[in-house]
Amino acid sequence: MSPRPNRVTPTGEVAAIALRGAWMGNRGILHADAGHIVRHHVGSLWIICELSFRGWRARQWEPHHYTPLFFHDEAVALAAGHRPCALCRREAYQGFRTAVAETEGSTAVLTAKALDGRLHSERLVPRTSRQNPHRLAWGDLPDGAFMMLDQAPNLLWRNRIIPWTVEGYAAARPAPHGGEVDVLTPPTTLAALRGGYRPQVDPAATC
Repeated sequence: MSPRPNRVTPTGEVAAIALRGAWMGNRGILHADAGHIVRHHVGSLWIICELSFRGWRARQWEPHHYTPLFFHDEAVALAAGHRPCALCRREAYQGFRTAVAETEGSTAVLTAKALDGRLHSERLVPRTSRQNPHRLAWGDLPDGAFMMLDQAPNLLWRNRIIPWTVEGYAAARPAPHGGEVDVLTPPTTLAALRGGYRPQVDPAATC
């Protein structure tokens, strides 16, 4: 059976690839019928969910129901602009918000609405569905961030650059110590990573 277009890449694209997902999520009703994606997103609520929660699993391609999406690992989901769900991933959601506040020196965490609004303004070029990379120095990147190198997404993990492909992670190489790079992971999510939030990363990237 051919893969359905319900996998999300680090660039935020919803694609038909065979790579299995460690997480589920959504960004609204994207499909018109089974396997037919007609829009990139609906609204600013983009979340990362458990594959099942309290014995319940979302049904794919339900009419008038959100489109379940799948992510290779959490670092990919974060790069695409999603954040932990406040319901099925309450502890991760709280940890994400707390890490942002600590990095930014704030005494109060962002509300869900404020967090979603910030992420939405950061992840897309205004009035488009195109991801909005931003330029940063290599030394400013935390572990778990994704960037574009050689026109492909790469993960920074344990001082190594690990290319991401539709078949999984490829061979790693040492990260450079100088220069700048186009970063995919939104600035607010980078703040969470700098503040100690540790995303789940596929074991293939840690070998």
